[in-house]
Amino acid sequence: MTERWNRDQVLALAPDASSQKAAQGVSSPGKWSGAGATADALWGECRGSGSKPYLACVDLSEPAYRCSCPSRKFPCKHALGLLLLWSAGGVPDAAGPADWAAEWLDRRRDRTAGAAVRASAPADGDDAGDGEAVTGGGAAAGGEAGAGRAGGAAVAAGPGPADARRAAQREQRVAAGLAELERWLADQVRQGLATSRRHDQWDDLAKRLVDAQAPAAAGAVSRLGAVLTGDDWPARLLGEYALLHLLAVAHRRLTPAAGPADAAGGLDAALLRTVRERVGFPVAKEEVLAGEPVRDRWDVLGRRDTEHDRITARRVWLRGRSTGRAALVLSFAPAGQALDASLVTGTTMDADLAFYPGSCPLRALVAARHDHAPQVSAGPPPGSTVDEALDEVARALAADPWTDSWPVVLDAAVPAGSGLRALTGPDGALALHPSCGTPWRLIAASGGHPLTVAAEWTPEGLRPLTAWDEEGRVIVL
Repeated sequence: MTERWNRDQVLALAPDASSQKAAQGVSSPGKWSGAGATADALWGECRGSGSKPYLACVDLSEPAYRCSCPSRKFPCKHALGLLLLWSAGGVPDAAGPADWAAEWLDRRRDRTAGAAVRASAPADGDDAGDGEAVTGGGAAAGGEAGAGRAGGAAVAAGPGPADARRAAQREQRVAAGLAELERWLADQVRQGLATSRRHDQWDDLAKRLVDAQAPAAAGAVSRLGAVLTGDDWPARLLGEYALLHLLAVAHRRLTPAAGPADAAGGLDAALLRTVRERVGFPVAKEEVLAGEPVRDRWDVLGRRDTEHDRITARRVWLRGRSTGRAALVLSFAPAGQALDASLVTGTTMDADLAFYPGSCPLRALVAARHDHAPQVSAGPPPGSTVDEALDEVARALAADPWTDSWPVVLDAAVPAGSGLRALTGPDGALALHPSCGTPWRLIAASGGHPLTVAAEWTPEGLRPLTAWDEEGRVIVL
């Protein structure tokens, strides 16, 4: 029998709090008929307000969800309710899925297999392809990205003169925009911070950086207003100004006169990739997938959703059990639309991750899954002491000074300190982020006993994500 996810793990899949509440309302056995479970799927019919029941099915191997209801949320309350019923042991085992569920599962797996074949198939005349199916984003990358040869003839041409001209124009616009940013920062420091509470100056600068095609730098400027809370805002604002200045100067000094394509190899090239990403130059998914993948058993440490300019971003944190590498899987959607829900907090998957290039690779794509079985928990992830966690963060900041978050896993951590707003270990303590308040759920889970805690480090403090108790039970915080 497949290990069931617990209630916390199921509710963590909900797209919002209202979906969590609604799912609990349809999780009672009396709401369901024809429900069943196999090793990799759940299905059932949920009684609704209409004459026909809603047909809900969950493919546990990714996971993926299907429901006949009209909801635009993903997963919907019926799929979540079915998972809650299964979590409580209320879904009986079955020899095979119902016909309608089997039809959907077969179509889905045929599509996945077809995408994998297309991704791994070599181009005509090539010996091998590079790409593999991408899970989590629902996309696939083809073999040779952009070019191939058959019988000595070029199959696809590289960028044409018009593409090169547009790229050069963007380079000029970005350089001009960052030069203006440098001058603006110098003016702010020369005039002092007394007038820095005026948001209009930041808004205007952010718009000009957008016009200069430096969207990431514009986003950093537009978020400066969040720094003005707290008594220490002048020091924090000056620190943000320093990071923006460092970014502008690094782009000016590291970008060769002939363009980024002529950058030398080694550390400077990797740092230039990081700088360009922080400025806002995109990196194609095909380029990421063409890199060397890292295979490991990856623990899904937790996730956090944030909204900015009506776009919701989901950050899912992973850590490899063998390599110890940290990874961040990002997905985006317009506010109210479905986000990727394929990575279940507290589970472990055998997968290849392809990392975005840079001086401190962190963001990654799930390039291929090797287990193809329901994601299950392998117990608490390997933890570290407070000193070891701080050393890891220090190395990340040394390689990428603009790092604003990093996943850490603390072993034998206990809530303590003033208002119990810190996590302490045998060798020290780390304060929690001010927005966390008093972490009542973490305090209740601990009961004074040490826990393994996964958290997101930020310059303002830790954001607890998930905890594992002495019995290995997953507690989503």
